[in-house]
Amino acid sequence: MKTMVSNNSEKKNVDPVNHQMDIKEWGLLLFLSLIWGGSFFFVEVTVKELTPLTIVLGRVGLASVFLLFFVYAKGLKMPGISKIWGSFLIMGILNNIIPFSLIVWGQTHIQSSLASILNATTPIFTVLMAHLLTKDEKLTFNRGLGVFIGWIGAAVLIGVNALKVWDFKIIGQIAVLGAALSYACAAIYGRRFKETNSIVVATGMLIGSTAMMIPMVFIFEAPLNLTPSLTTWGAMIGLSLISTSIAYVVYFRLLASAGATNLLLVTFLIPVSAIFLGVTILGEQLKWNDIGGMIIIFMGLLLIDGRVLKFRKK
Repeated sequence: MKTMVSNNSEKKNVDPVNHQMDIKEWGLLLFLSLIWGGSFFFVEVTVKELTPLTIVLGRVGLASVFLLFFVYAKGLKMPGISKIWGSFLIMGILNNIIPFSLIVWGQTHIQSSLASILNATTPIFTVLMAHLLTKDEKLTFNRGLGVFIGWIGAAVLIGVNALKVWDFKIIGQIAVLGAALSYACAAIYGRRFKETNSIVVATGMLIGSTAMMIPMVFIFEAPLNLTPSLTTWGAMIGLSLISTSIAYVVYFRLLASAGATNLLLVTFLIPVSAIFLGVTILGEQLKWNDIGGMIIIFMGLLLIDGRVLKFRKK
């Protein structure tokens, strides 16, 4: 799940708690969950022929070109040479390079379904990091309990075998958890972009990520596989254009109309779509601890979200 920043200049007067989404907003939310959940499916296809850093470069590179055209089509402009590009680079590291690389590498050892469930811990990490790194977003009792329950869910997912022996499957799961932590740090760092158009931020971040990924790929993964199959090319295009570029456009449109609180619902829906694609198309199978861990994580997310408790008090 990608963690991006909000933009005050783009938001309407949306009540983040009481705003009732209409059919169109629900449709966009479901579409966003499908294309973000699809990113795990696309990665699972590409890792069969391409190396992790090459996949990440293809994802951010193609996505940056698409969003750059979108920026100028909207009549916006990218900033000139200024300090903000340094911030874009840092944001690119936290929100693209680290998490994308960890997820892709993790999926060379674990199923896409499991990776999507582990990635759903991003809000749990975000709440914890906000408590540690900010002054105005401290843990409440319910949020703290939600974080604790979320950790239990993650432990159930990884399983008791981690206490006995470490293998690449366990390390792969920890890598995806590391990606969730990086997304959380990106959410905290991204608060500095409140006065900058969010699509411009996303584009600058992806351009910076592409510039940094090019030398990394040639240093660590040369020689490259330049003749992947049409299936792999299709998955790469889907990963970059659909699950990255279009996803950002939909995300910010929903953020402006429905608010950040309603948008948190996508966290619950992404694993559902990823599991559906993984099971029906890739033939993946979930174990009992995968399903149990997902349910426990969702319970933690419900406590962090808080709307269920407020509804019961009415």
